[in-house]
Order: sequence, then C-alpha cells, then structure tokens
Amino acid sequence: MELLLELAERGWGEWRDSLAARLAGAHGLRAADLAAEVGASIAALPLFCDLLTHVPLSLEGEVSVDRARRYKTNSFAAYDEIVATLTGAGALSAPQVRDLLTVTLALTANLWQLAHPTPTLADLYAQEPRWGHAALDFEPRLTRLLQATATGLTARPAGAG
Repeated sequence: MELLLELAERGWGEWRDSLAARLAGAHGLRAADLAAEVGASIAALPLFCDLLTHVPLSLEGEVSVDRARRYKTNSFAAYDEIVATLTGAGALSAPQVRDLLTVTLALTANLWQLAHPTPTLADLYAQEPRWGHAALDFEPRLTRLLQATATGLTARPAGAG
C-alpha cells in the first residue's frame, strides 16, 4: 500500500508540473480551454488516473498516520499550486477552479476504471455489446464533461452555492 500511495503522491506532482508547463505564460483562457488542458494533462498520467480510485478507498487508510500526513501535505500543496496555475491562466476564479478540480478527480477516478475493463469484463462486453458502452473512450469523454462543467461554472457567480 505504501508504494502505491507513494506513486499517487508523485502523480500529484507530475500533474502540477504538467499543467504549469502547459499553461506557462497563458492568460485569459476561456473556461472550456482551461478544462481541456485539465483533461489532457490528467489523461496523460494513466497510473495516477488509476490510483485516484484507490487512494480514498484503501491506500490512505492502510498506512501509518505519519505516512498519510505526508501524502496529504504533498498532495494538498500540489493541489493549491494547480488552483493558482489555473486561476492565473484563465477565466475561472479560485472557487470555480476548485469545483472544476473536484469534478475532475471524481470523473477521472470513475471513468478511468470504466474505460479500462478487466479481461473478464472486456470478454463480457464482446459477448454483450450493449453493455460495452461503459468501456468508453476516456479522454474525449472526460474533456467534454469538464468543458461542460467549466462553462456551467462561469454561468454562476463565483462562490455561489
């Protein structure tokens, strides 16, 4: 468990660095463009995408408190830098970016698993194609949903509940 949590922790740093590089010097990007960058950058980290499901389910709870604290400290530091990067590059406020990231993490954790079925499920989907819709194309679907979310966030005042 400790090794997998370490890999998830590194994933946060890689995602932060990737977004910073992708958005270096960017200002005034539309919400949909920011969402596309978020989607593309996280999709480029397949191990991180896979681990996002497992971190809250088991990885954080199966290590020592000190190790969990280190993970939380480093992941939250990366998260805060991601928020700052996205806020500085585009049309979303910090509260809107945090909402976009919440949706990103939730969708990524779920859609990644659906888009990468086990061999058993892949065989089942071959036998029952109507069930295979769940084995979707991950990045285009994620990006489309994030763009819709980001656009919707701009239709509401920042911080509106």
